[in-house]
Amino acid sequence: MGLKKKILITGSNGLLGQKLVAQISNSKEYDLIATSRGKNRISKVTGFTYEPMDITSEQDVTRVFDTYQPDALINTAAMTNVDACESDKGGCWELNVIAVEHLVKAAEKHNTHFIHLSTDFIFDGEAGPYKETDEPNPLSYYGESKLASEKALQDSNCKWAIARTIIVYGIVEDMSRSNIVLWAKGALEKKQKLTIVNDQFRSPTLAEDLAKGCVLIAEKGAQGIYNLSGKDTMSIVDLVRRVARYYKLDESYIEEVSSASLNQAAKRPPKTGFILDKAIKDLGYSPVSFEEGIKFLESQLN
Repeated sequence: MGLKKKILITGSNGLLGQKLVAQISNSKEYDLIATSRGKNRISKVTGFTYEPMDITSEQDVTRVFDTYQPDALINTAAMTNVDACESDKGGCWELNVIAVEHLVKAAEKHNTHFIHLSTDFIFDGEAGPYKETDEPNPLSYYGESKLASEKALQDSNCKWAIARTIIVYGIVEDMSRSNIVLWAKGALEKKQKLTIVNDQFRSPTLAEDLAKGCVLIAEKGAQGIYNLSGKDTMSIVDLVRRVARYYKLDESYIEEVSSASLNQAAKRPPKTGFILDKAIKDLGYSPVSFEEGIKFLESQLN
């Protein structure tokens, strides 16, 4: 028996981070080091080491990498609130770009396979759905920061992979942020009026599917860019209507509006969605349908 490979996860307290911890923690092939800012918020899963790490501190990153010398890194930590990134550009750049540069330096030193999460928001949404080789053109500062983080990796001497994804939904313990499926369900159950855009199209992604895709990249030592999203592309209002229909909630509380009427700080791409052929062929990636995803989520709520 060879030694177990070591995988280090950043952002382990987040939605994707917790799903990765759940999938990898009891693996016979891997030792897992979970890292996040502050204390560990995962209490229901064991079989991993938790290490507090602030990825915006080069000293902290160096310390953790020198201690554990991971074979693979899955970087899920990022500032993802698109409007907040527009109003706090300094904080956005520090977490989404400078922190990635710190991780790149540490990964180069330890020959760590660097798997980095990115987003459909690097595209302008004029020609979706997108394949991995399509030309990025971000409309928001968030999109610019994520594209810059991709370039930091591509210009490095790391063995790297970029996993691009779209609207991740799921449920974990001690969630710091909700997501669109849970939010829509909760609001409609309370009979609250929802104002939802009808001119933005996305492929919502079940957090478990995205985590599996990231683990497949690590297992296969895959390199390059991979699209890892859900397989169904729909408008945001259709997404919310599907949630309403699934839970037999009243759709009359859903009001359709155009993006322009919302006056959001950051521009959103009108139509993204991903072509998944490369991930399916190279990795064996196999995401569920949106309805299957809601059903899976429901099984965890009960």
